[in-house]
Amino acid sequence: MAVYEQTYKQYLGKLTPEWSRFLIIPRHAFRDVFKSKLFTAFFVVCFAPLLVEAILIYLHHNVNALALLKVNVRELIPIDAFFFQTFVNLQATFAFFVTLLIGPPLVARDLRNNALPLYLCRPFTRTEYVLGKMSVLLILLSAMTWIPQLILFCFQAYLEGAGWFVGNLWMASAIFIGSVVWILVLALLSQVISALVKWRVIASGALLGIFFIPSVFGEVINQLFFTHWGNIISLGGLMKNVSAGLFGTFVRTTGHMTDFDGGVARDIVMNEPPLWASWLALGLICMICLALLSRKVKAYEVIK
Repeated sequence: MAVYEQTYKQYLGKLTPEWSRFLIIPRHAFRDVFKSKLFTAFFVVCFAPLLVEAILIYLHHNVNALALLKVNVRELIPIDAFFFQTFVNLQATFAFFVTLLIGPPLVARDLRNNALPLYLCRPFTRTEYVLGKMSVLLILLSAMTWIPQLILFCFQAYLEGAGWFVGNLWMASAIFIGSVVWILVLALLSQVISALVKWRVIASGALLGIFFIPSVFGEVINQLFFTHWGNIISLGGLMKNVSAGLFGTFVRTTGHMTDFDGGVARDIVMNEPPLWASWLALGLICMICLALLSRKVKAYEVIK
């Protein structure tokens, strides 16, 4: 039958709500991600510290288990802000390696194959496209960081009692805010690098370089000028300060160094950058990433 002889009718099926259209991207992306048995195995290993954390919480409230293991409760690690901060930071490290594996090709693959026009010619905005790509990491990293950590916090509160829960509710907010900030930084950086570098291996190397090279330069600055202000250019140092501030373990004066000037010894106090400086630096990084994504993610590109 000729095309002009067919009659076309309006689609009368159920429409997808506009607010959830971006979720089509992570739905298909997760299928590709978990096709790799190696990545699936690594993702499962990322939950091992959470298992250790749950066991430590359980042992604190089980006398019979302690008696069988012949362990004194005083010898166990106390369940306090430092305890949760340690495991939050450990999961943040695993989150970085997960980002390194799946983050770089998300946007690079579409740019390399000129697929952006296929997305944006539909009722799908650039914001929804970027949000859909970022949500692949946001959902995956949330599932291994703040969500299980809050479950373990509630587990500790259930065993300890309502009084402990009310008195330490601020730690739950520290877990959530610290993890979400780190996830946003990882997602934005990986998407920017993916948009700028269209090859996966080079993009992964660039992501590693952004995290480790500034840390090396920051440490050189610290040693040369007897300060810790070099941490302001280190993403790891910034997140360490932000996390410590949220959990109430931040100490501005971190140590002393002895400097011999003209044969006379003098103590130099080494101070960490203030918390507002760390938050400001992270905010600037996120704004730069958003500006680069807005500039790079377009339906077409003019090459001169």
